[in-house]
Amino acid sequence: MDEAAVRDRLRTVEDPELGEDIVSLGLVNEITIDADGDVAIDLALGAPYSPTETGIAGAVRDAFAEDGIDPDLSASIPGRDDSSEDAVLPNVKNVIAVASGKGGVGKSTVAVNLAAGLSQRGARVGLFDADIYGPNVPRMVDADEPPMATEDETLIPPEKYGVKLMSMAFLLGEDDPVIWRGPMVHKVITQLTEDVEWGHLDYLVVDLPPGTGDTQLTMLQTMPVTGSVIVTTPQDVALDDARKGLQMFARHDTVVLGIAENMATFVCPDCGGEHDIFGAGGGSAFADSHDLPFLGSIPLDPRVREGGDEGRPTVLDDENETGEAFRELTAAVANNTGIVHRRAVSESVQDRTPPSDSSAH
Repeated sequence: MDEAAVRDRLRTVEDPELGEDIVSLGLVNEITIDADGDVAIDLALGAPYSPTETGIAGAVRDAFAEDGIDPDLSASIPGRDDSSEDAVLPNVKNVIAVASGKGGVGKSTVAVNLAAGLSQRGARVGLFDADIYGPNVPRMVDADEPPMATEDETLIPPEKYGVKLMSMAFLLGEDDPVIWRGPMVHKVITQLTEDVEWGHLDYLVVDLPPGTGDTQLTMLQTMPVTGSVIVTTPQDVALDDARKGLQMFARHDTVVLGIAENMATFVCPDCGGEHDIFGAGGGSAFADSHDLPFLGSIPLDPRVREGGDEGRPTVLDDENETGEAFRELTAAVANNTGIVHRRAVSESVQDRTPPSDSSAH
């Protein structure tokens, strides 16, 4: 089988979200065939362990199965250059910012469960607690081991549930107040980003503080954010504040991966009755009205609070519906991250393709 035959076979594999075959979309970076007939294919896939991209890789293997060929698959995003000494987080494939327009909507809970859920899928994950005024991620994963320092004065993040962690909570006393102004915030965020030995990560989840202040601005200006997740509750007040977060990301040309609705329907454990304590359907309606993906709805479940207090993310619990809701949200975030990369590659290929000369006819 030569390269042309391999490419023809790849035309039978469709990207289910972009709606065309992977060759036409420009998602085949390189095809290599050695003297023994072994086939290696590099694909433009940028969201490791996302269900869709895992499915695409599986479909590629299936396309060659009848010929007894098991291609060696790799994935990379063309045009990304992290070799510069000035590159920020050069070994991190995706930075996912989790934000909310106001406090009290469970943003940190979503960030923790998203990170743990991605790790559960097999990805290499970091979690950066950038809520410097109220860092509580370490408590939510029961991590009290501080980071270690290297001879070069960089920090080695501790790890819990397969997730590398960094938070101001590791560096402050338990009851120390945090009273910082803009320039100090910028310095601390930069140090906690660049002076940490994150290693090679598929995803770095960043838990932003609520609102649209100095910390959020610093993150968007200094970090290569792939996309953001906006967390809200169904109630109108929370949705009003979510719009502020949406406007902030739009102002900085940051892709919004979708809207996550937290604290939705409460199911009474005694009677089984359902109660919409904070309203119903607000998150999905907000997503629809702004033409954004709806990532899913997380029930108002006491076990989420218990998991946060006890340091075990609910997404790891296979025995309840709320854990499944977090797993579905995790899959949606990973899938939408992949769409961002694949669509950018496809659009870049189309921009380089010369138009057909129809004027001569």
